[in-house]
Amino acid sequence: MKKIVYFLEFILIKILFIIFQLIGYRLSSNLGFFIGRVIGPIFRSKKLIIQNLKKANIKLPNNPSKIASNVLGNYGRIFAEYVYLKKFRNNELKKYLSIDGLENLENLKKHNKKAVFISGHFNNFELMAMEIEKAGIDLAAIYRPLNNIYLNKTMERIRREYICKNQIKKGRAGSREIIKNLIEGKSIALMIDQRVREGEKVKFFNDLATTTTIPAQLVKKYNCELIPIYIERKKSNYFKIYISKPIKVSKTKSISEITEFLNDVLEKMILKNVDQWIWTHDRWKS
Repeated sequence: MKKIVYFLEFILIKILFIIFQLIGYRLSSNLGFFIGRVIGPIFRSKKLIIQNLKKANIKLPNNPSKIASNVLGNYGRIFAEYVYLKKFRNNELKKYLSIDGLENLENLKKHNKKAVFISGHFNNFELMAMEIEKAGIDLAAIYRPLNNIYLNKTMERIRREYICKNQIKKGRAGSREIIKNLIEGKSIALMIDQRVREGEKVKFFNDLATTTTIPAQLVKKYNCELIPIYIERKKSNYFKIYISKPIKVSKTKSISEITEFLNDVLEKMILKNVDQWIWTHDRWKS
């Protein structure tokens, strides 16, 4: 039964992708926002978003219900914009994207250094790895396969062709691949904002959350740079990517201390635009 549901979902998404391709980038993004706000609550729990916002105990720019609607609308935009990743890759939509901090990538290349790029699921997050690779960084990106086996094949093809050719599947085998790629001189891009099975419970906002320790382990063992990267949505259809300077982490710090420090970095990213992060993840689940 699940395979039938996945197949029907795949067909519906393919039809929507065709419509998005026909109506153009800006209209697709705006339509996606509308679809996300209206239909989003069927697939993603608006109640969970509000619970997470309250659990984080942060000052909100709007009431939680409005932020939750915007989060779902942003989901819709990301979905609609996916068919335009090829055009972003080919610079056909370059007027919609600006980048701050490209000199930090140039310094990596100049000094032949490798880095661990850390971020979260903000806006059209796929553009971050894409632009790092386009800048000439030899990169491997970590991803989690979709549950929908039919849709996952399409998404994996898009990721390899237009986002980052070196893709590492999340998991134990993926951890070995990360180390292999680092030893070969590649940089690594990974998201640190999701709950993981194997990690450590450290503070995230106002509660403990199981958090990946991979960046902390890599920095301590392989002497690589640690670079936060963030993407902000401007004026609905426009983006700005911020590539930070490498952050210094004392090697005397423990894995837990470094991991909690990186959660602090992530918190600051989230607080820039509260409704541009994906709050639907059950981040504090035990």
